[in-house]
Amino acid sequence: MYDDGSAPESDIDEKDARLGIDTGQLRGKLTADAPLAKLVWFKAGGNADYLFEPADCDDLVQLMTMLNGSVPVMALGLGSNLIVRDGGVPGVVVRLGKPFSYVEPEGERGIDALTLCCGAGTPGILVASVARDHGIAGLEFLRGIPGTVGGFVRMNGGAYGREVADILVDCDVVMSDGNLARFPVEDLRYSYRHSALPDNAIVVSARFRGRRGDPRRIGEEMDRIADARENSQPLRTKTGGSTFKNPEGHKAWELVDRAGCRGMRLGDAQVSEKHTNFLINTGEASSSDIEGLGEEVRARVYKETGIELSWEIQRVGRP
Repeated sequence: MYDDGSAPESDIDEKDARLGIDTGQLRGKLTADAPLAKLVWFKAGGNADYLFEPADCDDLVQLMTMLNGSVPVMALGLGSNLIVRDGGVPGVVVRLGKPFSYVEPEGERGIDALTLCCGAGTPGILVASVARDHGIAGLEFLRGIPGTVGGFVRMNGGAYGREVADILVDCDVVMSDGNLARFPVEDLRYSYRHSALPDNAIVVSARFRGRRGDPRRIGEEMDRIADARENSQPLRTKTGGSTFKNPEGHKAWELVDRAGCRGMRLGDAQVSEKHTNFLINTGEASSSDIEGLGEEVRARVYKETGIELSWEIQRVGRP
C-alpha cells in the first residue's frame, strides 16, 4: 500500500498467471503487455510481456525472489543502446526509475572523498557533474555516455579513451534468485564492452573512484566532450548510439564509410550521414528495418575489408 492507503498502480489481467507469483506483494508498478517503443531512443519495437518499475531495491529483491529465475528478466535504463525487436520482449523488463537515481559522495577526507556511490538509474551526465562539483577528476568521460550507471557497468561503457573498468570500485547486483551480491571490479572480468555479470542479474548501484582535481578544469574537459559529441554525432535524431564495436586496430565508422554505406537506407532506417557508426530512424522505421540495415552494413564491410563487425547495440526480444 502507498502512504495514503491506496493500492499500487497496475495493469494486470489473466496473463498474470504466467508469472506464477503473488503480485499483491509488490509495491511498485507492474504492467502487462507494456509498450517499450516510447522508452527507447529508436522509438521502435514491440511490447514487454511485463514491465516492472520497483519502488526501491527491496521491492526488486522481492520480485526476483518470487520469480527465482523462472522467467527471463532484463533491466532497462535510458534505452539508448538498445534495439527492441518488433515481437516484443519475453518475461519481465525492469525499469529502474527515480528511486535508483542518486549520486552520493563517500566520506569527508582522504581517499574516500574521491569515491561516489551511484544508483543504477543515474544518468552518466549526472555522475560526471557531481564529480566535478566535488573536485573528483577521471570521471569526465561519463558525460559522453548516453546511458545510466546500470547499463554502462554491465557493458563496461566507455568513451574518449576511458572506460568503466578504469573507475569502478564495486557494484551491488540483485541476482536471479533475489540474493543481493557485491562484485568488486576484478570479479567482473571486464573486456571491451563486456562483463562477466550473469544475464538475468540486475545492477542496482555502483561505486566509482577518481582522483583529486580542479573543478574548473574538470568542467572544461566535460564541455570539450559535450562539444565533440554535438559536432560529430547525430544527437538530435532517433538513434541508438554507437552501432558496432571498434575492431582491434580499426575504427568501425571508417570501415562502414569505406564500404560505401554512408546514408544507406532500408525503409525509414538510415546509416547516418554525420557519423557512419550510427543508425537512425528517420520516420517510422520498424526495429526489423533498423536491425536489417545493420546486418546489411556488416555484410558489405566484410565483403569490402574482410573484417567482421560486431554489434555494440544490444538487440533483445522476439524477431
